[in-house]
Amino acid sequence: MTIKTNSVVQFHYTLKDEDGTLIETSSGRDPMAYLHGHNNIIPGLEAAMEGKNAGDTFSATVTPDQAYGERRADALQRIPVKHLQGAKKWKAGMVAHVQTEQGARQVMIVKVGKFMVDVDTNHPLAGRTLVFDIIIDAVRDATEEEVAHGHAHGVGGHHH
Repeated sequence: MTIKTNSVVQFHYTLKDEDGTLIETSSGRDPMAYLHGHNNIIPGLEAAMEGKNAGDTFSATVTPDQAYGERRADALQRIPVKHLQGAKKWKAGMVAHVQTEQGARQVMIVKVGKFMVDVDTNHPLAGRTLVFDIIIDAVRDATEEEVAHGHAHGVGGHHH
């Protein structure tokens, strides 16, 4: 089956930066699942998936404009330490989660004070060209419920 809008795609990936440094991989875990055509993955990877089939193996190089955007120099903010989620003690370089008006967001700790912390709100992969090695595990038509919810359900997808 060919990947098209409203396909549920299960795939394994290895993500490296443009220098070949490993960032993350799904190897040894359940495949990732997403609903194609619903902006559930970065635009450049979704475009590379279009028209592929179960069993296909390929690489996709995704530039920042089709991934997490360019790094913004004005993305530093000072927020109360109590808003950080993910650890008890914070150090520069750690990634934390914060709740925003747009939902949960990852931030990078820049400087920690007693009550306030400086964070970089750029996505940790902003400004980087990403290289994905993809193995498409399975492709199927989405259920009406998945299309209505805007995401894949089940293994590798969203669980309600």
